[in-house]
Amino acid sequence: MPVRRNSPLAATDLAAEHDPGFDIAAARGVAAASVIDDAQTGAAISTHEGRTIRVGTASWTDLTMTKGGVFYPRGTSTADARLRYYASQFSVVEVDSTYYSLPDVTIAQLWAQRTPTTFQFHIKAHALMTGQPTEVARLPKGLADALPSKLRAQSKLYAKDLPPELTDAVWENFVSALSPLRDTDKLGSILLQYPRWFLPTRENRDLLADSARRLAGIPASVELRNGVWFRDASASTRTLDMLRELGLTHVIVDGPQGLASSVPFVPEVTTDALAMVRFHGRRAATWEAPGVPTVERYRYLYSGDELAPLVASIRTVSKHVAQTVAFMNNCYGNYGATNAREMLALLS
Repeated sequence: MPVRRNSPLAATDLAAEHDPGFDIAAARGVAAASVIDDAQTGAAISTHEGRTIRVGTASWTDLTMTKGGVFYPRGTSTADARLRYYASQFSVVEVDSTYYSLPDVTIAQLWAQRTPTTFQFHIKAHALMTGQPTEVARLPKGLADALPSKLRAQSKLYAKDLPPELTDAVWENFVSALSPLRDTDKLGSILLQYPRWFLPTRENRDLLADSARRLAGIPASVELRNGVWFRDASASTRTLDMLRELGLTHVIVDGPQGLASSVPFVPEVTTDALAMVRFHGRRAATWEAPGVPTVERYRYLYSGDELAPLVASIRTVSKHVAQTVAFMNNCYGNYGATNAREMLALLS
């Protein structure tokens, strides 16, 4: 699917190399798969001393990705078939849907049943768990009915608006629904992705501590989406030390630079068990632009020259933790899957 150069969303800074269309991206993915040893396809990449690296995408259900022949073979049209196919290609996936709607235990059971024993899910925290708004209509009926009438009548609400007992219920509902993944050792971590307006204040540090307390016993990773947390060496040290003290994994990010909220690539680890790297692409023109569909922000295919140093950083990071997970969040069509395959090829 070539870029429509007359489209208002076709950013002028987006070179054809980074948005070449699905056919070219697919050819690159096939080339990468051909150099991955058959025994490693879809498996964790083992490194020295039993440490592992997993690579996957931040979604397997994006509408631009599920169109027949883009990533999935034609005819792969059911939820069951798509997840089984995805899990035959990669050993890990990030679940994004739980940000919008609290997870359902029945769905979690199906995820566990449809994937190999070594597969992992990393689950994005619900919006209410990270200070962001959610649609009242998306809440489970029990929670929606328990809202004060004023909140029930709103289209959206924030966690700060909830009575304490309902905040507790949101967290308990979220964790409980994931029990099928925990019981089968398929729950990798909970990803707490905070918004740009989440700044390094005492109140927000307390919220991070509260999150760590609520997720005690479950690996949790934190992505901070404002560069002020890492604006200089002192700020970066304070942020990383705080995460270490709380036992939270620092999410290393690669994304657009030169913007007000740009977060630098900080390849540091804060827990012994897990390191996480998320790749958002580098499409600066749409990253903070209002009214741009979410998938357009991530419409970016990394070049081989861009991936090589990133893979080198992942190798270095992996020496300090039991497991490193890399997620391609540039899930526009097959771009994320192609880059994930290329990363696996470089690692192998």
